[in-house]
Amino acid sequence: MYMGKAKTKAKDIGLEAQPPKESCSSVKCPWHGSLKIRGRIFRGTVKSSKALETAVVEWSYYHYIHKYERYERRKSQVIAHNPKCISAKAGDIVNIGECRSVSKAKRFVIFEKVKA
Repeated sequence: MYMGKAKTKAKDIGLEAQPPKESCSSVKCPWHGSLKIRGRIFRGTVKSSKALETAVVEWSYYHYIHKYERYERRKSQVIAHNPKCISAKAGDIVNIGECRSVSKAKRFVIFEKVKA
């Protein structure tokens, strides 16, 4: 009888993303819990992940200034839930999706690590 590694059961979240290799038992995980992703999706860099299951994700974009006919660089940053099965560290490029309020400040969840 072969007793190899058991595959992690991850549900379909409705997005083209690879499920994490590890599993967790968190209710606030989009892959293993009941958290649904709806709304906007962004790709950004994890700026900090010091707080428990929380990460600050930042991304930059260009904004056009009509008066000067030039573009300026701007940055946006949000606080996102960082599930234990993903556990993104500072410097990782991740995809985040909008979800219901996880806490007072968190309205996004990290659902995929693009580049570690």
